[in-house]
Amino acid sequence: MSLRRGFTFASASVVLVSGAQLGMRWSMTRLPEPTHWLDALRHGEVSLAAVAVVSGAIVAYALSMLCWLLALRDLPLGRAYSLLSISYALVYLLAASLPMFHESFTLSKTLGVTLVILGVLTINSRRPPSSRNCA
Repeated sequence: MSLRRGFTFASASVVLVSGAQLGMRWSMTRLPEPTHWLDALRHGEVSLAAVAVVSGAIVAYALSMLCWLLALRDLPLGRAYSLLSISYALVYLLAASLPMFHESFTLSKTLGVTLVILGVLTINSRRPPSSRNCA
């Protein structure tokens, strides 16, 4: 077990899934309602950039899952799972910071994200108990 490798893969998973979430959000605001996709395609009213970003986000989700599976090889589930919560904070901070998402900072959201981060730090601040091999 390598904690460093586990944290590296978990961090990569967080970055990829956060990017995928933001990409999906950006794209879906530029695409027609799913019930109108066929009509929009017939009339050439589909943004190719938005379709490309959706496609990239799907690939990012797949790579995120691969990184997550690799992280689970080296991290205890409780620690690894808590790290996924960082993506909630990251998506919130980026969406509220970047004007293209039209999101805003609010006291309640910021407090919630702060509590999530404090929880992750609390869970991951203690050393995991050493596992003994039973032979």
